[in-house]
Amino acid sequence: MSTLSAAVSAAASALNAERTRIEAAVSNIANAESTRGPDGTTYRRRDVVLGADSGTSFESALGRATATGVKVVAVLEDQEAPRMRFEPQHPDADEEGYVAMPNVDPAQETVDMLSAARAYQANLTAIGLLRDLLQRSLELGRG
Repeated sequence: MSTLSAAVSAAASALNAERTRIEAAVSNIANAESTRGPDGTTYRRRDVVLGADSGTSFESALGRATATGVKVVAVLEDQEAPRMRFEPQHPDADEEGYVAMPNVDPAQETVDMLSAARAYQANLTAIGLLRDLLQRSLELGRG
């Protein structure tokens, strides 16, 4: 695999990983007030674990520059106990009047989503720069 196409593949793998991070943050925010999921239990915050993807790794012909792609290793559910909120009128309240709420902090999720969006944009920029580099190289070859 040429180094340019491998570099694009590495950036593209990051786009997929960051999209997954954004989707997890959106899901967490959307369910911040959900008291019950499809299985009847309280929603649990989801966290994306990223790791190196050796399938998109490359080394330049000079042996100096290397790049490795990224992949989603797992999407884990937070195992912290749910937050308990006193709402005796709520249909999901226990006998003491407390409702188990998801352990989601909307402010933290917003920060995570912005971080993933910026990383996504940075990888789009990298792909654009590689495209421009290839285009200029072709123009030099013609002239």
